[in-house]
Amino acid sequence: MDRKDNLVTPVLIGGCAIILISFAVRSSFGLFQIPIADEFGWLRAEFSMAIAIQNLAWGIGQPIFGAIAEKFGDRKAIVLGVALYVIGLVVSAYAITPGQHQLLEVLVGFGIAGTGFGVILAMVARAASDENRSLTLGIVTAAGSAGQVVGPPVVEAMLSAFAWQTVFLIMAGIIFTSMIFLPLLRAPEKPEGPELDETLGQILGKAFRDPSFTLIFIGFFSCGYQLSFVTAHFPAFITEYCGPIAPGGVLHTMGVTTTSALGALAIALIGLANIGGTLYASYLGKTYSKKNLLAWIYVGRTIAAAVFILLPITPLSVIIFSVVMGSLWLATVPLTSGLVGYIYGMRYMGTLYGIVFFSHQLGSFVGVWLGGFMYDIYGNYTVVWWVGVAVGALSAIVHLPIKEVPLRQRAQVAA
Repeated sequence: MDRKDNLVTPVLIGGCAIILISFAVRSSFGLFQIPIADEFGWLRAEFSMAIAIQNLAWGIGQPIFGAIAEKFGDRKAIVLGVALYVIGLVVSAYAITPGQHQLLEVLVGFGIAGTGFGVILAMVARAASDENRSLTLGIVTAAGSAGQVVGPPVVEAMLSAFAWQTVFLIMAGIIFTSMIFLPLLRAPEKPEGPELDETLGQILGKAFRDPSFTLIFIGFFSCGYQLSFVTAHFPAFITEYCGPIAPGGVLHTMGVTTTSALGALAIALIGLANIGGTLYASYLGKTYSKKNLLAWIYVGRTIAAAVFILLPITPLSVIIFSVVMGSLWLATVPLTSGLVGYIYGMRYMGTLYGIVFFSHQLGSFVGVWLGGFMYDIYGNYTVVWWVGVAVGALSAIVHLPIKEVPLRQRAQVAA
């Protein structure tokens, strides 16, 4: 066992814990859509815009926090992220206008960036051996899914017992507890490898001139669109369009007696299924082409969304869709981040993946905002679902021409 394998255990534990807490809160925002809109009489698009801005700020903040971590250290970047996350949630509890919520979601989005994939994945990747890197990235991503399993049902229960403002304050306290895991985060500040003699500007210049980087950037857009649309709007979609919960049925005996509870269960099931799907995709990434695996994942998502919207929306179809979509949910993250690290090196992986992740968050912004906008116009989400099907198919196609060869090796062959 080499030095990196000895280091990865505490780093992996700490990184997983922070990701789990961050995503438990982040995945629960869709549950606030109806309570807040009902209290203030807002249009659906107004709260959707707040969540969309959060996702966009997350995307903008990701390369910034990646660069902060590479310049000043991972733990300092995470502390800053926690601080912004907590402040954003606390002040949001007192916001009473759409504009206030939308502005404060910028802080929350930057907080998610500082406690999310860009910083944590790069840190864990540097601590892992080459052989185990794909799997460790998958484990961290699966921890985010575990947060999605825990977060929505807990928040749904809190919303039934407390005002939504109080729940925001409780979530801020939960985010603050992630600070106790900081002592575990002692990854190597710099990775080993030939890319150490290159500056960030040189690596960025090479990546921006490489068509494969552009294709990875474009391909990640649909991932953000689909995930954020479902996270933000699926609970409300189920509440309004799903058939009734059958008395005496399996769901009813489990305590799921309302479509609101089914919405929270659906988000949790997506997260639960994604734990297995992400780990399996990461395991396959050790042996098979990452770009081809990504193409197949997007094909699967496209088919799942198309079939779901074509069939009648029933509690059973919601459960099946949640499990199928969940198995493909964040499986793209370890493969995409691993692909970036493999092609462009580990030294500036946080910044490079952060730039690619910005495309993901552009998709998130469009998916969340378009969902609310189209709902207010047509009273349904049909158009938004079909746009998601189209961009999913596009992502499957654009991954195929990517050159899955390290950039330095390509340069040596060309010379």
